[in-house]
Amino acid sequence: MRGTFITFEGCEGVGKSTQLLLLRDYLKRTQQNAIFTREPGGTSISEQIRNIIMSCDNNEMSAVTEAMLYAASRAQHVNELIRPALEAGETVICDRFIDSSIAYQGGARGLGVELVKQINAPAIAECMPDLTIFIDLAPADAFRTFKKADRLEQEGSTFHSSVYKAYLNEVENSNGRIVKVVPCQNKMETHEKILNALRDKGVFK
Repeated sequence: MRGTFITFEGCEGVGKSTQLLLLRDYLKRTQQNAIFTREPGGTSISEQIRNIIMSCDNNEMSAVTEAMLYAASRAQHVNELIRPALEAGETVICDRFIDSSIAYQGGARGLGVELVKQINAPAIAECMPDLTIFIDLAPADAFRTFKKADRLEQEGSTFHSSVYKAYLNEVENSNGRIVKVVPCQNKMETHEKILNALRDKGVFK
């Protein structure tokens, strides 16, 4: 029996990493198993590609190169970790996946949804998320100064606003796969919202 593939999405600074840590702790306390991973990254090769993508030394990188590097990292990630885990019946929870590419490269970089999907088709190989939690907070409300901002975090407000708009379009076109969670100032209240969304879908207890 195939496992369940859950992804988390959102703009920069929305508290996604914090919520993933809280979910990991909750599952450990309640003795529910899941494999946590991230994109770009998740495997040794994928992490090496991540370093190229995120490095501020590579500000001249073209949008197409960026999209292809994300897809390359994803292809290795899916082949080496995600698909084998799902085939073994595991639950996989991934920080970002294809929706990030559609929002960042398809939307904000202007490549378009269809081109990004074409580039990623062999990387995903039909390994799509069963459920995606989108932490719905606009960049104007969420964006903060990063101590060591990576190449994408350094982009301006126009770029990040375009990312957010592309995400909202993805939600509308997802046929219910993407569930919006509007975060609260209290991180534990947001955590409860996420748990309720996962419980409603029958993923966790």
